[in-house]
Amino acid sequence: MYRSPARPPVALPLAALAAFGVLLGLVAGDWPPLVRWDSSVIADLRAFGGARPVLIDWLRALTSVAATIPYVAVGAAATLLFALRRDRRDAVFCALVTAAVPILWGIMHWTLHNPRPADGFVVVTSSGFPSGHTSNAAAFSIALVLLVWPRAGAGARAATCLAAAAFTGFIGFTRVALLAHWPTDVLGGILLAASVVPVAARVARLGGVDR
Repeated sequence: MYRSPARPPVALPLAALAAFGVLLGLVAGDWPPLVRWDSSVIADLRAFGGARPVLIDWLRALTSVAATIPYVAVGAAATLLFALRRDRRDAVFCALVTAAVPILWGIMHWTLHNPRPADGFVVVTSSGFPSGHTSNAAAFSIALVLLVWPRAGAGARAATCLAAAAFTGFIGFTRVALLAHWPTDVLGGILLAASVVPVAARVARLGGVDR
């Protein structure tokens, strides 16, 4: 009988939460070195994207895979699938991740005023920290790794980790390249997911024996 999802060391979510708290404080306080770094990266990507309109069109389409509706749809489908298989821990884990991550970044968008880059290649009016798309992508990726880990050998684990990191990195890149977010928004999204998903795995492991 497998035990799923895998339970990462408690140091991982604690470290991610601490880093997220520090970053949140720096963003809210408009720490000058961070503002300069954000502005410099955005200026470079504005010039890069302005010279490559076809690439920007592709990125607009591809970034949507991590939007909230696809994220919730995939999470709900996974939750239902595991529930039908009577894998209670996996079902609870998927349900927690699917609900908690969008709720948390949505609350932060509502409470923290952090304007996005002006005149982006996409128009988004909400606050920008943390990046919702990146939070969703990172949460999906971390959850996938934790679900695969107990079921797979070393090769499959490594491949899953590489694919998960590449997916999260790509979505984060699209958000900055489209001038929808500052780099710090993307980093915040990754840290938020790294704080929440391992905790959800630990909560799910309290739910008793699968099957």
